[in-house]
Amino acid sequence: MTMKLNQKFIDKTCKEYAEDIDYICGVRGGERLRGKHVLVTGATGLLGVVLTDALIVMGARVTATGRSRERASDRLGDLFANPRFTFVEHDATQPFDPSIQPDVIIPLASNTHPLAYSTQPVETIMTNVLGARHALQLAKECGAEVLYPSTVEVYGNARGDDRFDEAYTGELNLATARSCYNESKRTAEALCQSYGAEHGVRFKIARLSRIFGPTMLTSDTKASSQFILKALAGEDIVLKSRGEQLFSYTYAADAAAAMLHVLLNGENAEAYNISNSKCDVRLKDFAGLCAEYCGRKVIFDLPSEAEAAGYSKASVAILDNAKLLSSGFEPRYDMRSAVWRTLRIMSQSL
Repeated sequence: MTMKLNQKFIDKTCKEYAEDIDYICGVRGGERLRGKHVLVTGATGLLGVVLTDALIVMGARVTATGRSRERASDRLGDLFANPRFTFVEHDATQPFDPSIQPDVIIPLASNTHPLAYSTQPVETIMTNVLGARHALQLAKECGAEVLYPSTVEVYGNARGDDRFDEAYTGELNLATARSCYNESKRTAEALCQSYGAEHGVRFKIARLSRIFGPTMLTSDTKASSQFILKALAGEDIVLKSRGEQLFSYTYAADAAAAMLHVLLNGENAEAYNISNSKCDVRLKDFAGLCAEYCGRKVIFDLPSEAEAAGYSKASVAILDNAKLLSSGFEPRYDMRSAVWRTLRIMSQSL
């Protein structure tokens, strides 16, 4: 199996993708989003696409922003004819046009892969911090609620084999440009708390585990994304380490459904870990599932200096999702089915 990796948009007639959207739309309380105006920044990213698709089906009115209308046409092109969808070219580091008056803001715009961290650390910080600030300022001015997408990386590195619950603080290292991502996300969370305390802005925080799924960008340099792309190309899976790292992963549809569940059913000013214990796996096992799909093997290769500078140094990063489960949400997909769905949907879109 050899495929040309030129994916731009998901084939939304794909049975599995339609099932994913239907699943997300079934989130408890989802009917309350019908008729609501939702602003989604970074809407052309992995989670932005699937969330925007689901919100439109749920009956919301969506204003999606991104830096490129051309990319938006590639990634969300079918939505441009929908009267409840609007795309606005916008840099997340800049204030919003005050004419945008949403009910809900989901500020997804962020650099989220290792090469960007190593080559654009300043831009990574500014996008995360200023993006959060402008979202919260708009929420203050128009009374919107913010669902802030944070990350497992705010916890730092584990102390031994600890699991991260929402009160955890791990070992943090500021003596590297790689801290641009986790420290700017921590600052953005502090901004949420500060806008809540000082201005009464309503917000919830979704701390995301490592997310993968069929709406990924083919330019993504995360290890998991490279495994998937190699599988689609029918090539051996290249692992940049021994692969003993143990991480929490979540399939994009599960992550999107969990985020909307937190928005609709979570407590104000609270953070919730978004993870799925059925997808806690070692890196080499993730690679092995992708290799199995395409009938190839896992090989090991050392990263370049530029790549290594952007990689997380974490060896264990397991998110405890007890708080999410106790709020009434249960993820659907185990690791094998999530990897299979990702590859199946993407293979139909290439």
